[in-house]
Amino acid sequence: MTGESNPQRIPENEGSAISDVTGSANPTRSANPTRGADPTSADPTRSANPTRGDPTGADPTGADPTDSADPTGGAGVTVTGVTGLPEIVAGDDLGALIADAVPGLRDGDIVVITSKIISKAEGRVSRADREQAIDAETVRVVARRGPTTIAETRHGLVLAAAGVDASNTAPGTVVLLPDDPDGSARQLRKALRTRRGASVGVIVTDTMGRPWRTGQTDTAIGVAGLAPLRDRRGEADTFGNQLEVTVAAVADEIAAAADLVKGKTRQVPVAIVGGLAGLVTDADGPGAAALIRPAVEDMFRLGTAEVLASRRTVRDFTAAPVSPEPVRRAVAAALTAPAPHHSVPWRFAIVESPAAKTALLDDMLAAWTDDLRGDGFTPEQIARRVRRGEPLRRAPLIIVPCLVTDAAHAYPDARRAAAEQAMFVVAMGAAVQNLLVALAVEGLGSCWVSSTLFCQARASASLGLPAGWLPMGAVGVGHPASAPPARPPRDPEQYLLTR
Repeated sequence: MTGESNPQRIPENEGSAISDVTGSANPTRSANPTRGADPTSADPTRSANPTRGDPTGADPTGADPTDSADPTGGAGVTVTGVTGLPEIVAGDDLGALIADAVPGLRDGDIVVITSKIISKAEGRVSRADREQAIDAETVRVVARRGPTTIAETRHGLVLAAAGVDASNTAPGTVVLLPDDPDGSARQLRKALRTRRGASVGVIVTDTMGRPWRTGQTDTAIGVAGLAPLRDRRGEADTFGNQLEVTVAAVADEIAAAADLVKGKTRQVPVAIVGGLAGLVTDADGPGAAALIRPAVEDMFRLGTAEVLASRRTVRDFTAAPVSPEPVRRAVAAALTAPAPHHSVPWRFAIVESPAAKTALLDDMLAAWTDDLRGDGFTPEQIARRVRRGEPLRRAPLIIVPCLVTDAAHAYPDARRAAAEQAMFVVAMGAAVQNLLVALAVEGLGSCWVSSTLFCQARASASLGLPAGWLPMGAVGVGHPASAPPARPPRDPEQYLLTR
């Protein structure tokens, strides 16, 4: 960091709002106290009017500016960069450095600090190879494209390179995220209270990209003394409509605002946000951990790197019914599999009524028992063997994939005729794999059981299948009763032959 002189902060009562985008607080600058300034003006001394240009300063909605729903109390917000901090190294006392740099720290201020200088102070700088560091910090790879890896860290954060950063650090080193960003925020808050006697909020930030949006912004990864979320559900909007889903991520909003005066190239790692004292709490609060969406609520949980691995055999299901819509979407995915001769050789029988399911499984069990008895199995051996089909009875719904080979070419010799049939069977396998993966993406568990292959005529009769539909196993579908175990890793080298 540079050794610029310590900035003199502008008292909040000198203006309604100011955002110092240069990263250094100029003591000669002040916000225009006249409400109603043009917010589009390029004059940096003009103020941003929170009432959007009403020259009377009145809220056009008629709301009381002191209403508790407005954390500013109608006074506006200031964002001031803190300059003059030295290059941070392991062991530095950030509380002392910031307290010295901001002698005017007040109750209700929010200290926004980039995670990188916390990591440096805590010794989270590594000389490991960057890729090795990313692997070490990753608990789940969400997506990969070229050299870019999107990964989940043990904190629950999902971001590029698992938060490993090679910028603003000595060549040959990388900076890791703090071990406990919420803990770091609490420690810094305590230190500032001790040194300045001020009750402040602290937000630790890191830069992240956003799905479906170009560019990056700062996000809160550690919080203390601030409620990171403001739940507005149940409140009425200005037209009297009840808000149903609005939960504002205020810690992220403040982090992004503070980045206007911070930044990787300006050497301003800390900003002070004033005017939001209504958000600062006596208690440290739940921290930024409250901003992590639980996995069960994550509609986009599976990244591109995880889709195939998410398909695991599930043998125990809850009694919850299976909605038809995700099943239809999974069948649609199955229909995208490759097939011979531009044909569509797949059909799917959905067995959802209890009577139809019981009839099918009873007929399959009888056929299986007849075969085993004919093979000389004892009743005890038969009982043990047929238990393998029990997962289908526990599944609320069964899908029977069927193969239709009317598009197959006819050959006069057995060799080519067998190869033609094999092509269609391979296509059936591709469709079933698509089906199973798509069910997993929908949050449904499944198990593929081959039983109908061994009793195709009997299964066809039980289901009343059209002529030419050949049952190719059965897929039990339902909501998993418990998470299936992770698949043991398999080294592809053991299964490769390279020529």
